[in-house]
Amino acid sequence: MMSVTTVRLQAEVEQHLDAIASRLHRSKGWIINQALTEYIEKQQREQERWQQTLEAMESAAQGKVVDASEVHGWLKSWGTDNEKDSPGAGK
Repeated sequence: MMSVTTVRLQAEVEQHLDAIASRLHRSKGWIINQALTEYIEKQQREQERWQQTLEAMESAAQGKVVDASEVHGWLKSWGTDNEKDSPGAGK
């Protein structure tokens, strides 16, 4: 189901929107939907990364860390026939 939302655009934005819609042979509504979908997905990824950062900081504060040598060994194994699993915290 599609809903209708009225938006006031700056003249310059409207001009760019018209040009893009014309070039892609798509409606302005389609372009706006695409742009907002990409923006929303980006915001969600950033929120997830921020949450992961907070969780990592909490884990580190609790002493749940991985030794650097384990991480380096894991990274060096990437792309080889003997690729290692990621090291786990507190091992």
